[in-house]
Amino acid sequence: MLHLRIHPDNPQPRLISQAVERIRAGDVVVYPTDAAYAIGCQIGNKSAMDRISQIRGLSDKHQYAIICQDLSDIATYAKVDNAMYRLLKANTPAITTYILPATSEVPRRLMHPKKKTIGLRIPSNPIAQALLKELGEPLITSTLILPNQTDPLDDPFDIEMQLGKRIDVFIDGGLGMLATTSIIDLSQENPTIVRRGLGDVSAFE
Repeated sequence: MLHLRIHPDNPQPRLISQAVERIRAGDVVVYPTDAAYAIGCQIGNKSAMDRISQIRGLSDKHQYAIICQDLSDIATYAKVDNAMYRLLKANTPAITTYILPATSEVPRRLMHPKKKTIGLRIPSNPIAQALLKELGEPLITSTLILPNQTDPLDDPFDIEMQLGKRIDVFIDGGLGMLATTSIIDLSQENPTIVRRGLGDVSAFE
């Protein structure tokens, strides 16, 4: 496993480039976000996604999310009208995952099997932002919660001890947060708050 210690406020470009090279090569990465640490991989990489599913013990009904630098990619992955776009623009970046109707560009395995939706998240965390900017595309992402645990892993020492042999790249930004994102379902007529986490959901109540 490649362990990269990256400054949480001023990410070193050389180390970010190193991580991105490995992601493009198909590696599974653990990285910090503005909530808990997350585990991710390139969107088109089925074998990396299968590994994330095994590490996290996810069922085939799991709603995956993609993490994006900004809203410029949104039309590729989600169906949003002008009103929805304005709502998202006013409420991103955020510590919130939005569930949206998926477009045909989204690989079927990323969608919710029945609802045909995709989770979308835009973080403010400097390391996550630098990673997405250098990569030039979104990442598949999932909160780093291991099977039979309720809280995400937040300590770099624990992450290395428990996952060192199962992941390829660990971007260590220091102690993370134990909290998860809020989740808001915007795929129906009225917004539904699925989970209350760190993100402010008042605009959708």
